[in-house]
Amino acid sequence: MRRKIALVIVGVLAILVVWQWELVSYGWMQARGQLRILWNTKPVSDVLNDPVYPDSLKQKIELIREIKRFAIDSLGLDKSGSYESFYDQQGKPILWVVTAAEPYQLVAKQWSFPIIGTFSYKGFFEKDWADSSVSELKRENFDTRISEVSAWSTLGFLNDPILSSFLDRPEGSLAELIIHELTHGTLFVKDNLEYNENLADFVGEYGAQRFLRQKYGKSSVPYQNYMSTKEFYGRYDNHILRGTRTLDSLYRTFKPTTPVAIKDSLKWQTIRQIVVAVDTISNELSQKPVRSIKKRRLDKLNLPNNAYFIGYLTYRKQQNQFRQEFETRFDSNFKRYLTYLKQTYPSL
Repeated sequence: MRRKIALVIVGVLAILVVWQWELVSYGWMQARGQLRILWNTKPVSDVLNDPVYPDSLKQKIELIREIKRFAIDSLGLDKSGSYESFYDQQGKPILWVVTAAEPYQLVAKQWSFPIIGTFSYKGFFEKDWADSSVSELKRENFDTRISEVSAWSTLGFLNDPILSSFLDRPEGSLAELIIHELTHGTLFVKDNLEYNENLADFVGEYGAQRFLRQKYGKSSVPYQNYMSTKEFYGRYDNHILRGTRTLDSLYRTFKPTTPVAIKDSLKWQTIRQIVVAVDTISNELSQKPVRSIKKRRLDKLNLPNNAYFIGYLTYRKQQNQFRQEFETRFDSNFKRYLTYLKQTYPSL
């Protein structure tokens, strides 16, 4: 009897593997990449006591620990075992993210995963896999984008390490990054990536401002540099979001009978106009770099596509909504606001 049960279980598992081979192989690839990183981490205490590592690196690690304590004690984010170990990337990228969108709609392709839900992107620890995924999506006529990722969160399931690439960031950017990822470990709503990323962006920026003010003061160079950078990128974000509305309006005029050549011509003409108009932002704050679409050759192969604009909808669309709710309904009391969010939105 036991042998029969075992054979049935093995048979069911074999069917599941065949049926969901793509998901199983992807999950194995991700698990292997994650475990490779965790296997090669060092406890932060060992790094701080090792004379091989320079003082500049140790100071940044101490700063990360201070940011984490601030996020837990002052902001009320959940306690976490993350950022207590260190992984040296040896100057190499560690993760690539692939996004895809319909060619004539600002609609992202969705990928579904057990437990954590639906995502509008797919991460890869191996570049070849990411490139293969992009090639396949292009064959299916999706607009695609592949980008390197400097950090990610395992949502509290694992203890995420400090990556060596973190240490190249200035104080404000580093604080924003750590608080953003700790927010994911505190509140992550299944099947609502746009909400999760917009919330983490809002909390990361708000928390970074408070941390810098507390540690360095409002007149300090780290605080002023951070606020100046956020001012510029706020202008840039608003410009791209206006561009998404322009594109969405254009796509809504397309009919099933509209020739593909006409759709393509109008699409790339509109995107080209959005890119050219970025110069008006860079002129206002000429010391700040224009990210991602700066100084592209304005031909179809080099212009951003719908996948690029989808990224801004995922991460930045709801920023003002969070800020307004926080300031008006909760009188800028962050811990009370966070308690409300955790009670209102069920988290993983």
